[in-house]
Amino acid sequence: MLTEEQFCALAKKHMDMIFRIAFNYLKDRNEADDITQNVLLKLLDAKKEFESDEHIKYWLIRVTINESKKALRSPWRKTEPIEDYASTITFSAPEQGEVFAALMELPEKYRTALYLYYVEEYSSSEIARILKMPQSTVLSHLSRGRELLKRKLKEAEANV
Repeated sequence: MLTEEQFCALAKKHMDMIFRIAFNYLKDRNEADDITQNVLLKLLDAKKEFESDEHIKYWLIRVTINESKKALRSPWRKTEPIEDYASTITFSAPEQGEVFAALMELPEKYRTALYLYYVEEYSSSEIARILKMPQSTVLSHLSRGRELLKRKLKEAEANV
């Protein structure tokens, strides 16, 4: 079980990642905020002993994905335009914001794989384990998603 100090440090470190993953699935700021809070509460209540920081991050991603999928099934769901929100998400590099905006326009199956690969820097085998799908499917999603993302970024560049 985590101490209050450990929890605060982990929440501060991973809150943006949790939010971005939830927003990636839900495309709604308020729902992503709710998911972020739910995931952090689950972390606070977790009776689990974590082996490492990587184990905690993996657990947080998996819980975030599960909570997001659960929210997607809600009959009260709505989405908001990414343009209204993209500028308020924090990234370590400005280019990540541009890529994230283009990424949000892709179908969910490609978005998630690309996000985990490029933003969270997981390998295809780790993504397969996180998403509970064959590695060949992840590689296919990455390849097709890159192609779509490349087209989106070229279109955006041409419109500037």
